[in-house]
Amino acid sequence: MQSRAEVARSQLLATARDCLRHCEELMTVYGLLNLPAWQVVLITLVMTHITIAAVTIFLHRAQAHRALDLHPIPAHFFRFWLWLTTGMVTREWVAVHRKHHARCETADDPHSPQVRGLGKVFWQGAELYSAAASDRSIVQRFGAGTPDDWIERTIYSRLTWQGCALMLIIDVALFGVYGITAWAVQMLWIPITAAGIINGVGHFWGYRNFETPDAATNVSPWGILIGGEELHNNHHAFPSSARLSMRWWEFDIGWLYIRLLSLLGLARVKKLPPQATVVEGKQIVDMDTLKALLIARMHVIRRYSKEVLQPVTHAELCRSEPHCRRVARRARKLLGREHLDETGRKNLEQILASSQQLKVVYQFREQLRQIWERNAPSQEALLTSLQDWCQRAEATGIQALEGFSRNLRGLALVSAPV
Repeated sequence: MQSRAEVARSQLLATARDCLRHCEELMTVYGLLNLPAWQVVLITLVMTHITIAAVTIFLHRAQAHRALDLHPIPAHFFRFWLWLTTGMVTREWVAVHRKHHARCETADDPHSPQVRGLGKVFWQGAELYSAAASDRSIVQRFGAGTPDDWIERTIYSRLTWQGCALMLIIDVALFGVYGITAWAVQMLWIPITAAGIINGVGHFWGYRNFETPDAATNVSPWGILIGGEELHNNHHAFPSSARLSMRWWEFDIGWLYIRLLSLLGLARVKKLPPQATVVEGKQIVDMDTLKALLIARMHVIRRYSKEVLQPVTHAELCRSEPHCRRVARRARKLLGREHLDETGRKNLEQILASSQQLKVVYQFREQLRQIWERNAPSQEALLTSLQDWCQRAEATGIQALEGFSRNLRGLALVSAPV
């Protein structure tokens, strides 16, 4: 016969074993944190947003374009986090992105939807990136200046898939079976948002603030979900800028994070978009005018469209207000784009043939663009071309073009506020 104390002890041990078994089952299903599904979803979204912030701040703005310097603390945190959540190598990512800018919308562009098709880039953008990143000639030519310390050479660049595997173990340990889904979302986030949406849709659909020589568009004026990268046309207009928003109603959350890091002494902004102003009373086209034109040319071309092309289009082609809205939309698209298909070129020729004044202002816009695109032998030759352009523009008798040229004479650069 067992004593009452022994019976109690046996019952206590059995209860303890049952509790341990139950805890093990709970840990297997719900993980160490034992969170409900909706909380796991929120945490997963936060983690994917950190990944987006690491890509836009560290890989894109700091490493690829040198728009800011990061303190070693956030810089290494971003490197470590990207190793866990993407397996991307800094030097490879930077090289592929720099080649994209250098060969944009050509057959050598690693991921142009204008060349390869939107469906190809959207659904297979990660594969296109991997193919380019595996080309050692691209990495050697375009990947200079990226981290090359012991931990980069020994761990981040060599053990790429092991970081993602470690992230899977962490997710499962914290969230149980939910962790598998959380990990899958993390692994798909960059291929879908960066490779698919930005590299694909961001060169195919959206609005444009600047008539860049490529097809880059702003997917949305509110850069939140993809860290500000939604403002892709702005970025292609000023690739070395740490801030991607250009209009008062545009929002770049990546820039907000950079400003917070700057206030904490963890980042230093190096480059912002140039700003040009018109100096009242300045009528001489000098080297200051030329410098302002060359540096702020995207702003100048945008002003030309607004101050010359739009009013001349309205005056020449509009017969009624509804008709004017349709014509203006069509004309702005055709007059502003450099890359037009055969149908677009024919439509543009028809528009220009219908108005001699519109044809003149369009030609002057192209001639102004050629000033900074031509390989002139010296700055003096460029200055002579700009002076000649202003003289001819003011002799056309087209009021909008004459006014723009007079303002262009007073163009000067001002420091952009950080």
